[in-house]
Amino acid sequence: MRTLPRYLSVLLLLILVTLAAAPTPQTAAEAVYPRSMAALGDSLSQANNACCRPGDQPAQSWSTGDGPGDGVASHYERLLQLGPAIRGNNANHSVSGAKASDLPRQAAAAAGHRPEYVTVLMGANDLCTSSLETMTPVEDFRASVTQALEILDRTEPRPRVFVSSIPSLYQLWHVLREDPAAQSAWSASGACQSMLAVSASEEARQEVVRRQEAFNAALAQSCAQYTSCRHDGGALYAHVPSPEDMSILDYFHPSLRGQSTLADITWTEAWEAR
Repeated sequence: MRTLPRYLSVLLLLILVTLAAAPTPQTAAEAVYPRSMAALGDSLSQANNACCRPGDQPAQSWSTGDGPGDGVASHYERLLQLGPAIRGNNANHSVSGAKASDLPRQAAAAAGHRPEYVTVLMGANDLCTSSLETMTPVEDFRASVTQALEILDRTEPRPRVFVSSIPSLYQLWHVLREDPAAQSAWSASGACQSMLAVSASEEARQEVVRRQEAFNAALAQSCAQYTSCRHDGGALYAHVPSPEDMSILDYFHPSLRGQSTLADITWTEAWEAR
């Protein structure tokens, strides 16, 4: 009978060792929120000209930005507050000046890192061309978007994908059309002449609007083909920017405030509007 306590002690020790070696269960946040993410797109996701100096400033990006004290609560920073496992896993594959034709390449590059969450904001450069005739055809745009989403859908593990509509170029023009500094900047840089050129007629601008609406419809329809994809429902396109939302470096790209606004709108549609 003296051996029984010793036996129980050994058994208890084995149980404790087994429990200590077992993997720690995920917390609720870790189970729900991604541990890695990537951004696909163009200069809007690179935070080009957002503040203080010309050029890309990805630390201020609405999507993957991690710049401290910039006033931009990016998707990455919000996810980091909800689940610390994502820390440092915020890859930005967007390219300033890129068109939709580059989206499959970006998607393949992102897939190589196996992100659990991907944001997509693409299309402004397919609209912002030197003339109406050189805008990207709708079917070409749709094909590129669908190909990129297919690449992401085949990635293991399959990432959650958020696709944003393209911000309204017409509203940008309308808000700043009487600002001499904006008109001077648009003329000097040659930015988005299909919409912003002083000589563009209202009929020409409406042609860009129709093409943009067709692009936004293509984004929504392509996203709807995949259960892991969520579209913003046109929320970003419907937003009317304020002058303060635009960079004073070019009056075309979002300022820090604009990046913050972009982050707020898209975060609501990606994670809260259910």
